[in-house]
Amino acid sequence: MSKTYKILLFILVILLVGLTYLEATEPDKVNWTPSFVASHKLPFGTTVLFENLKDQSFPLKKVKIPPYEFLGDTTIKGTYLFLNDNLNFHDSELNRILKWVEKGNTVFFITENHSPNLLDTLGLESEIIYPEKSIVSKPLFNLTDSTLKGKQPFLFPRETFPKYFKVTDSLKQQVLGVTGLYKDSLLINDPQTNYLVDSIGKGAIYIHNAPLAFTNFFLLENENYKYAERALAYLPPTETVYWDQYYKTGKTYSSSPLYVLLNSRALKWAYYFVIAGSILFVLFEGKRRQRSIPVIKPLLNQTYHFTRTISGLHLNRRDYKGITLKKINLFFDYVRTHFRIPAEDPSETTYQQLAGVSGSSQEKVKELWSFMEFLKNKPNITQEDLKKLNKVINAFKNQTHGK
Repeated sequence: MSKTYKILLFILVILLVGLTYLEATEPDKVNWTPSFVASHKLPFGTTVLFENLKDQSFPLKKVKIPPYEFLGDTTIKGTYLFLNDNLNFHDSELNRILKWVEKGNTVFFITENHSPNLLDTLGLESEIIYPEKSIVSKPLFNLTDSTLKGKQPFLFPRETFPKYFKVTDSLKQQVLGVTGLYKDSLLINDPQTNYLVDSIGKGAIYIHNAPLAFTNFFLLENENYKYAERALAYLPPTETVYWDQYYKTGKTYSSSPLYVLLNSRALKWAYYFVIAGSILFVLFEGKRRQRSIPVIKPLLNQTYHFTRTISGLHLNRRDYKGITLKKINLFFDYVRTHFRIPAEDPSETTYQQLAGVSGSSQEKVKELWSFMEFLKNKPNITQEDLKKLNKVINAFKNQTHGK
């Protein structure tokens, strides 16, 4: 390894160590991603709410399948609790939920964006509260029932735009809660409805517009847990509560095989070190050992080129006699090297041996040798004589090799 490579490697190692130190000493960033999953301890997860519901008198069960599939079992009774930032049901799924409610069951829809077909069914419209003379948009929440209403509204300590239901004089639903924007004091000067209950058949539908009021971040701030506690006081005390785990923004499981590594800071940086070390090895160690191999061209077959040149000269000069003699000599050499039989001055024994190795009759072998002898003694050889010689020689070779 050259001196330049060593210096570059040292600088890279120093930078990597420095980056690791900065990352290790940096405090963990808060993940404000909306989740609403019962097992997530993120600010907008719902671990606190779910664990508290488990301590209540009613049974609590998670539902990880769609409501349409879950409510296909007609024996299910109790309360279905939906909590997410967005709920959007298909018409057939919503109809199954409403028919289930008509039988005397209860359902809670707690979300910012309600399913449009649900709002149409209940005759409701949802709007957003915007600040008029201020840029502050921290919402306040409270309930309307005198026994559940807080002495002062509950403040959500983070900027957001709350939603409310447009209330008309002919509103058939009962108002359970209100919301408004914080304006220098914990008073809701212009209360807007954000929590309603409607009866369908023998059952009831509770609909709430502020799911963030049930997350870990809100419940752990001062005494805000009392708001969720009182808002959910309408849960039937003896019926099973089914916690929807299907309609959730956050994942209830990790789909990445690197989740275990990347979820732990120590394992994550060990993984990064392995990758960085592998790259450094390829850059430095690989260059040192893997030299380029020069391409060596194979030697040309000069015999082939020489033969083509000589044959071309003979053909251009029309020296058929010379070509014929060379052709006969090459054939004799072929017989001598392949069969170990002298072919220049054959005898009867020679003809007999050649007939045996060639699979031809002794008479045909004699004819071939007689024809070659005739051409050797002929003063002028024509092109037709040369073609005939080539034909009979090739026939002898093909018969010899079984072709």
